[in-house]
Amino acid sequence: MLRISGVRKVFNEGTVNEKVALREINLHVAPGDFVTVIGSNGAGKSTLMNIISGGLIPDKGTVTIDGKDVTRLGEHQRATFVGRVFQDPMAGTAPNMTIEENLAIAYGRGRRRTLSFGVTNRKRELFREHLKQLDQGLENRLKTKVGFLSGGQRQALSLLMATFTEPKILLLDEHTAALDPKRAQLIVELTRKIVEQHQLTTIMVTHNMEQALNMGNRLLMMHEGSIILDIPEEKKRKMKPQDLLQAFEAARGESFSEDRYLLS
Repeated sequence: MLRISGVRKVFNEGTVNEKVALREINLHVAPGDFVTVIGSNGAGKSTLMNIISGGLIPDKGTVTIDGKDVTRLGEHQRATFVGRVFQDPMAGTAPNMTIEENLAIAYGRGRRRTLSFGVTNRKRELFREHLKQLDQGLENRLKTKVGFLSGGQRQALSLLMATFTEPKILLLDEHTAALDPKRAQLIVELTRKIVEQHQLTTIMVTHNMEQALNMGNRLLMMHEGSIILDIPEEKKRKMKPQDLLQAFEAARGESFSEDRYLLS
């Protein structure tokens, strides 16, 4: 489904501020895989997500999605087959537009543009059916502007919008980090439900070791622009957060106490 071959990305190359964000990354994600990605700050996690989504173009290497080379395609050109939910609940939705208007935009991705009204009665019924699965009561608030929703409700809506057209790849970029524990857990369960229901190929970046271990069937560790560990489901299922921290330190060859904070 996703193949990244020899991808390298450098910022401010040739200057005193040069930063190698990704070092010849090679990664293959099979259809239906749910991959969690963990690593300390500056490891290259967000750069990797931006390379996959089209927000950044690699300096070297290729990105292939479902057999198609998308390396040089921009973010808007990949929107039909890449869905993304960001850390900030304010991102991914238009706060000054209503719930139904936001959903109409998501519904229209990849479809032929027409001169018909953006929100029809048929679409409203479809939106209500999809909103019911969020268990947030949003199916009765289609005319409410998204800016009036709570952070958890907005993140739930963002998740629904990102998966509305069943994308080839779903990217979750620390999508629970800005929420309180109770709301974060609700979004985690909703994520699990939607991914399983639609069998979505998913990559989730997280700083939460328990999330990384409890979700998905594969775990990647990144450090200084490289993937230093690739842990399969069988091994991951037996690990605890302390085991994960020790594996991270062993693979890196050094130990820093702040990782206990950065990976918590």
